[in-house]
Amino acid sequence: MLNIAVAQLNYFVGDIEGNAQKMIAAAQQAALDGAELIVFSELSLTGYYPGDLLDELHFMDRVAAGIDELRSASRQLRNLHWVLGAPVPRVGPGKRLHNMLLVIHAGEVVLQYAKQLLPTYNIFDEHRHFEPGPDVARVLRIGHTQVGVMICEDGWNDEGLDYTVNPFQRMRDAAPDLVVSINASPSNIGKREQRHQVFGDASRRHGLPILYVNQVGGQDQVVFDGASFAVEPERGVVYEAQRFVEDVRVLRFDNGHFLTRAGEALPPVDPKGLPTMAFYRAQIVLGLRDYARRCGFGQVVVGSSGGIDSALTLALAAEALGPDNVVGVTMPSKFSSSGSVDDSVLLSRNLGIALHTHPIKALVDGYAAQFDASFGAPLQGLPLENLQARIRGTILMEYSNHFGHLLLTTGNKSEISVGYCTLYGDTNGGLGLLGDLYKTEVFALSRHVNEAAGRELIPHAIIDKPPSAELAPGQKDTDSLPPYEVLDEVLKVLIEGPRLAAWEFAQATAFVDKLTATPDGAALLQKVRMMIARNEYKRRQSPPIIRVRARAFGTGRQMPIAAKHV
Repeated sequence: MLNIAVAQLNYFVGDIEGNAQKMIAAAQQAALDGAELIVFSELSLTGYYPGDLLDELHFMDRVAAGIDELRSASRQLRNLHWVLGAPVPRVGPGKRLHNMLLVIHAGEVVLQYAKQLLPTYNIFDEHRHFEPGPDVARVLRIGHTQVGVMICEDGWNDEGLDYTVNPFQRMRDAAPDLVVSINASPSNIGKREQRHQVFGDASRRHGLPILYVNQVGGQDQVVFDGASFAVEPERGVVYEAQRFVEDVRVLRFDNGHFLTRAGEALPPVDPKGLPTMAFYRAQIVLGLRDYARRCGFGQVVVGSSGGIDSALTLALAAEALGPDNVVGVTMPSKFSSSGSVDDSVLLSRNLGIALHTHPIKALVDGYAAQFDASFGAPLQGLPLENLQARIRGTILMEYSNHFGHLLLTTGNKSEISVGYCTLYGDTNGGLGLLGDLYKTEVFALSRHVNEAAGRELIPHAIIDKPPSAELAPGQKDTDSLPPYEVLDEVLKVLIEGPRLAAWEFAQATAFVDKLTATPDGAALLQKVRMMIARNEYKRRQSPPIIRVRARAFGTGRQMPIAAKHV
């Protein structure tokens, strides 16, 4: 029998001292609760992912000091083994660091295991800093239990499709009673179910109970959902920690089974998890909350156009930070409808946020007059449209600079994909909440926000109106783009492709196949493909966005700007 504390914590990248204190506090409580083993997540001491902080002068000295602090604390908790993650120096050819799992007991490091499979795809770049560990299994006896250990990606290659090495084969040969896997597994739609399937299959295949411990919290574009779990060969997933919050829980492992600390059967785990829109909402709210506090912002400002993107951004921001910490600014021009201004006012009342009005007509007229005087040409068409967006972006940055608010950009994935946005205008900001949501999903999430609140937060008039940038008379998005119901299916195939969930990929592919069976449809596909390619330069200069899908713009999709696209 072994009592295990599952320590699902929210770490701050680079805050080694703070992370160590968080781990010590969890260990002290675990010891009081009778735990003999506490398991933290991958690179828990530094937070995941430290990136080129690993190359900074004295960073590894701070890591060494943090390990020493944990060792010292463990001397006071002599009945407790600590499993944690940290970068550790190595010698010999290759990279100078290992991504290491350490087991600390009574002041000593009693086991070290170096991660073997280093992901270098999508948002991951571990080969940049780490050397793979040797192809060996590490097992430690704690009490009467043989505990094998591995790190995150090591458990994702049991079918041998991505790497020549499969750490589960060595682990099976070592025949532990229990496998502990420490992880920093970013969250996206469908990821929880994917984890359950991969590790559930491995557990059954090798006859090994597995405890999977993940971190939680937002870090730049990436959000970790926690959702740590335990899986048994016969019964599958038998335990799951809470999602999107810290959760420290003591489980009992006895004769191959996971039980409550009191030795009772664990409650069943719902295989469905969160509905899609509830997941998006939880992920974005946590991502903004952590991004703002870690970057030193207590308040945010958003340009309130009366459209659905800014309305949803404001609603999510109010949930994440509280209405008192959210400010909207409406900036009507001569092309703005009275309904859009009225909708912004109603939205702000529903959300309980402050709304300021800053008209831009005089500024636009002044720019246009001076342009004509200086260059001998009237300012009209697209340059005039973009000027309005850039004036609004400048006003919002003025507000941010003066009052210290974080400016949130409001672009969605559909618009960002095809460049339907103004560089240095509506792309201004420090973070985008909707940049990984297609426009059709923005509508769906807006409806969900109202349903979850049990009342109309986002006015139905905003949800129901045809999307428009309102930069020209009678302008509608469909003047420049296909209907979003068409565009989004095309974008899913071109941007995410097989990374989509199987059902979504099949649906989008069938839609595009039917579309391209006609000459007009094939031309549309090629037009969208070229729009995506031509606007890479805009995306490269845009603020980070919160990732919710398997392939997001930013580090998850790295494309050249100057390239020939078929």
